[in-house]
This record gives sequence, C-alpha cells and structure tokens, in this order.
Amino acid sequence: MTPPDAAAFIRAHLPVLPVPGLPEIHLHKAVPASGVGRLAGDEAPYWAHYWAGGLALARYVLDHPERVAGRRVLDLGAGSGLVAIAAMKAGARDAIAIDADPHALAALALNAAANAVSLDIRAGDAASLVLPDVDMILIGDLFYSDDLAEAVTAFLDRCLDRGIEALVGDPWRRPLPLARLREVARYDVAETGMAPKPSGVFRFHRNVA
Repeated sequence: MTPPDAAAFIRAHLPVLPVPGLPEIHLHKAVPASGVGRLAGDEAPYWAHYWAGGLALARYVLDHPERVAGRRVLDLGAGSGLVAIAAMKAGARDAIAIDADPHALAALALNAAANAVSLDIRAGDAASLVLPDVDMILIGDLFYSDDLAEAVTAFLDRCLDRGIEALVGDPWRRPLPLARLREVARYDVAETGMAPKPSGVFRFHRNVA
C-alpha cells in the first residue's frame, strides 16, 4: 500500500487547534477521528500531540521574550514546532527547527504557516548534528531515554564550548541530567490525554554548584 502524503494527510485529518495554556499558538493536533496511525505506521506520532516539556518551555519563552528577542535559536527535536513557533512570536530573529522524523518535518511546515511565522526546517538528530551558528538551543522532551539523553548532553557540551546557551523543558523524566541543570521556571501543563502536572524549564550548565 502506498503511504499517504504526509502534508495532505495532516491538513485533512488533524484540525488546527489552540494549544492548552498557550492560546497564542495553534497547531495541527491529532484527535480520536484522525487515524494518525495510517500515516505514522510503527513510528510514534509524537509530533501530533502535546508534551509537558515543550508546553512549559514555549510558555516560558512567551512569558520572557527577552530571552530570545533578536537572537537566532535552534529547536532540537522540534516535533510539532511548538517551541520554535513560540520563539518567533517572542521576537527571535530566526528559528531553526530540526527533527529526524519526515512526518514531523511536514507538520512543522504546516504549523509554521498556521501561525504566520517562518521557520528554517531541517532534518537531523543530536547524535550527528554539526554545531549550528545560533545563539541559543531550545530542547523540549528529549530526555526520555538513556541513550538519547547521553547524545543530547554531549551535543549541549559541544555547544557550551562555543558559548551557545541552552534551555531545556522537561517534566523530570528519569534520564534528565539534573546535575547539569538549573531550574528557572515551573509550570503546570497538561500533556495530551493527561491531567495537569508540573514541568520544569532549566538552563543547561557544565557543572552546577
């Protein structure tokens, strides 16, 4: 069976809805009738849902636009593009949105258009990414496995060596490298299908005293 065209499927089956707690942003969102498994197959369609770390990080960026205003940012593991879109709405000069999933790349383009922002959308992952020419890295919900946490931490260490700042959003998942993070904000947010729960926004450091 020929797989469906990702952009056409997303437009037809995932309605554009306001993001809970972030009414400034609207995203194509999977609903029970979407049948998103027909597109994603065996891959989890994480880009079609809300996740706590991204919700908190996007809210923080919108609440503190001075953190990104006039700066070039990179949203690593961008998924739906929520954080990159928030950065552009908060006044970022440019936002690079990177994800390894081709379906996420299609969703990124559609979500950027739905929010009238421009994103530099690229395929890639933390393990193979060349150091970007940016001022800040934004990462929501990437510390969900030990191997990925190790790869992301190594990438952020290389960024620190270049003087690139990093902010992380995460609901305290087990692989989160807490010794390398300083909490700067906390929000109660609701992942898709879940009750609200706390999620933190952290600044990444080489060492935390």
